[in-house]
Amino acid sequence: MHNNSTITTQKELTYSAIDLLKKLIETPSFSSEEDKTANLLAFWCEAHDIKFNRNNNNIWAVNTHFDDTKPTLLLNSHHDTVYPNKGYTKNPHKAIVEDGKLYGLGSNDAGGCLVSLLATFTYFYNQPDLSYNLVFVGSAEEESSGPNGLNSMLSIIPKIDVAIVGEPTQMQLAIAEKGLVVFDAKVKGTPSHAAHPNNDNPIYKTINVLEWFKNYSFDKTSEVLGDVKMTVTQINAGKQHNAVPSVVDLVVDVRVNDKYTNQEIADILKANAPCDEIVPRSLRLNSSSINKNHELVQAGIALGRKTYGSPTLSDQSVLSCESIKLGPGDSTRSHTADEFIYIDEIKEGIDIYIKLLEKVLKS
Repeated sequence: MHNNSTITTQKELTYSAIDLLKKLIETPSFSSEEDKTANLLAFWCEAHDIKFNRNNNNIWAVNTHFDDTKPTLLLNSHHDTVYPNKGYTKNPHKAIVEDGKLYGLGSNDAGGCLVSLLATFTYFYNQPDLSYNLVFVGSAEEESSGPNGLNSMLSIIPKIDVAIVGEPTQMQLAIAEKGLVVFDAKVKGTPSHAAHPNNDNPIYKTINVLEWFKNYSFDKTSEVLGDVKMTVTQINAGKQHNAVPSVVDLVVDVRVNDKYTNQEIADILKANAPCDEIVPRSLRLNSSSINKNHELVQAGIALGRKTYGSPTLSDQSVLSCESIKLGPGDSTRSHTADEFIYIDEIKEGIDIYIKLLEKVLKS
């Protein structure tokens, strides 16, 4: 430990982090409306003598002994939430502790991860001679994939070499994550009155198109993420019972493994899908992965952590560097009614984050 008066013990940081999470829960922070939770993160930094910056509702900081000659490790999680669903029996904006569980909107996704990473960053903030620089970003607009989230910070913060993205993984190592591309497709035909013959009814033509989407498989399988998963999720056509429409609109959801870029998926579908049009809405939510031999992954494995591939999307999708997804909580609780995280999960999360980084930063 160091003689700096601002260094606090892991135990003190843990209790402060749990207290911060309660305040975050009781401060509504829907995507793009996170200004008050950003204030709470700023207050933490001020209380711990951390020099921080604010861009929109993103709070970020670098460690005291930042050195341009060293690689840089990003610690990131988000402080925005989705809207509470109708099934809540508890007040989603009240931090309620019962039976070791802390209830409240955003407690699990991703408040527990956020406060645990912030406590970890604070623990290492003043320590000299680390083998990586540290950058902390408490980001906005993750749930909405909005324009003012982590993606907007990458040109502002120092260049990142590797990242830990805090999402609930039960403190197991997600070493790859599927990307997402949503396509709008059209099947065109000839409009007519339903009473007249028509061999070019786009609704009937869509039967074969749907079969194609159902049966098509992409060649490359990922060891960690498995196959690319393609699903038709919406279909829309026609306005009245007695008129054949001119077009059927389809929406296709594609979850992309780490063997393809989103652009490659778009090129394959444009070349092969039997539609008249197929257009991606966005290509920026790419898959992500990290080499299993990376020292971060190996340090986690040495601590008894398992590795796996994640089917769900996070802020990893906007990073171009290697990254892992790791955090306290359980992703199956995210976006559910009466969302909660166990207090002990936060304690364990901070403990494992610190032990993991001790192995990497002190090597």
